[in-house]
Amino acid sequence: MSPSPEALITAAGLAGGMAAYALFAGADFGGGIWDLLAGDNERGRQPRAAIDASVTPVWEGNHVWIVFGLVVLWTAFPAVFYAVMTALFVPLSLSLLGIVLRGVGFAFRHEAERLAMQRLSGVLFAGSSVLAPFFLGTCVGAVATGRVPPDPRGNILGAWTSPTAVVTGLLFVSCCAYIGAVYLVGDSRRRRQPDLVRYFSRRAIAAGVVSGVLAAVNMVLLHGSAPRLFHRLTGQALPLVIVSVLAGLAALVLIVLQRTGALRVAGGLAVAAVIAAWAWAQYPYLLPPSLTLQQGSAPAATLLSEIAVFGLAAILVAPAFTYLYWLQQTDRLQETESSHQLLEAVAQEERAESLAAGAAPPAPGRNHPVLAGVVVVTAAGEAVRDAVRRRRRG
Repeated sequence: MSPSPEALITAAGLAGGMAAYALFAGADFGGGIWDLLAGDNERGRQPRAAIDASVTPVWEGNHVWIVFGLVVLWTAFPAVFYAVMTALFVPLSLSLLGIVLRGVGFAFRHEAERLAMQRLSGVLFAGSSVLAPFFLGTCVGAVATGRVPPDPRGNILGAWTSPTAVVTGLLFVSCCAYIGAVYLVGDSRRRRQPDLVRYFSRRAIAAGVVSGVLAAVNMVLLHGSAPRLFHRLTGQALPLVIVSVLAGLAALVLIVLQRTGALRVAGGLAVAAVIAAWAWAQYPYLLPPSLTLQQGSAPAATLLSEIAVFGLAAILVAPAFTYLYWLQQTDRLQETESSHQLLEAVAQEERAESLAAGAAPPAPGRNHPVLAGVVVVTAAGEAVRDAVRRRRRG
């Protein structure tokens, strides 16, 4: 029996969320990888500044997609959520640790004043940018090779440490480096930085070649570890595989020709087509070779609720993200003169409050606008809560 239409729509939405996470958060991870490989402070100063300028406005929003994917998996396919979270608890925990440490490192390296703390924060950001995609890739490799049973009794070490899973993890890292470098080429071109265009172009080509080699190795491994998936990838899903290969080659040619107009489209299509090919090749199984889409889906009412949420997200969330990326791509999120005036006003207010309380004024150059913003937002939130409580009591 075929899965219901609502199950197919929900599964397609989940695959779309995975593709969005790979394209947007994957580019952020790629920026961290190139930050790690940029060299010492002197040699890597300019590339790291370019990476910061590209990643800072959007890195928090890009991780919305993994939250979206986990919630859909939990509510629409609870049997799969239970099996994956149990059997792959260790790599999933390590990837989550990488995501958290990456955010901590990225945020604190802009606020740290001591050189040692700046270096530690930079290492956390860069190292975790490798850690998170690698372990996420091992999880995908474990599911694709059928190593995750529907009713696991605990973490299954062999599921995510097999050669196929490890190579899939490495492939995730190289793809993140590839898509990150492709995006940075476009950003550097927009900022009129020809030196950085050449710098990231060479790295995009290198990462693309490495990704192609790892993908070929993975196909060879899949022939033995997951024969059904291999035959589907070379059969029904072959057109999507061809699209991915051609788009990847087109992106490399565009880099060589220094045509960055369609570069992001080609690079993004290469990554998205791989995910679509994997999803189509694995169909109709959620957990091959035993749990199908029909067996692992939630009741129809739940799936219809998920589809309704998809519609609301398309109306409310998609335009907000589109506007955010437009602001970032048009450099409208950079600090301006008004931004500096606002920060100075906050600093003056802090000094006035300290003097009024009889405390010594803070040393110049040691103000923390991020902390001040958090305090202001928290105070405003408390004021709103108090007003609501008074209104309810009245």
